[in-house]
Amino acid sequence: MTLVRSPLPLTNMNAQRAALRALRRAGASTTCRKFSQFGASPGTARPLGGVPMPFITEVTSGGWRTSDIFSKLLQERIICLNGAIDDTVSAAIVAQLLWLESDNPDKPITMYINSPGGEVSSGLAIYDTMTYIKSPVSTVCVGAAASMAAILLLGGEAGKRYALPHSSIMIHQPLGGTRGQASDILIYATQIQRLREQVNKIVHGHLNKSFGYDKYDLQAINDMMERDNYLTADESVKLGIVDEILHRRVKDDGKPGAVEADAKAPKP
Repeated sequence: MTLVRSPLPLTNMNAQRAALRALRRAGASTTCRKFSQFGASPGTARPLGGVPMPFITEVTSGGWRTSDIFSKLLQERIICLNGAIDDTVSAAIVAQLLWLESDNPDKPITMYINSPGGEVSSGLAIYDTMTYIKSPVSTVCVGAAASMAAILLLGGEAGKRYALPHSSIMIHQPLGGTRGQASDILIYATQIQRLREQVNKIVHGHLNKSFGYDKYDLQAINDMMERDNYLTADESVKLGIVDEILHRRVKDDGKPGAVEADAKAPKP
């Protein structure tokens, strides 16, 4: 069964337009914002399913402009990685990283992560772009960062990898499966083992960088990721996956990303 959402009432739209005209006649130069679950066009409803998309309508002396909430966050150099990581999500995140670097290569980027993980190749495309661009990328775990998402959390700028207090992180070896003739299965097994070694080296490099010395060898990383390894925010700090646990934004700085830290990674 398909549910059809009715458009916004005509009376509400007329009242809104009248208010906007009154603001323009008054010569309003400051921005007025309105939050809505609907687009700017009359009769345009929020898509069924997926992520609810709030829209922000900004009113100025020259008219009004409507954009979705994620585009507004992008203007503040904030990227949100939500849901499973696949080729579509990877393409969007990579494009945002490249655009923000071209806009200002010296200004930091903040990436909020709440993801169960996903395809290794798609995740590595994001990871390689994070480490490739000049802009430093700070990562923040909100909710959960599991599997490939945990690698992206770990891949943030050293000293700027954060988690909120009730976040959970999970690391493990790559998962996969195939079918076919014996030679094809052997080829696939060789490839997934190669991916496992690549991921282990990434984790090995970042964890040891957190402590400033070689605390873990590759065998320790291999054992650490042999099975699903669930970690609390505190355990992630002790392990070196994140640097600090965030509790509240700094009161005297309203800029995105300004926060107070509670726990810090142990020093050698």
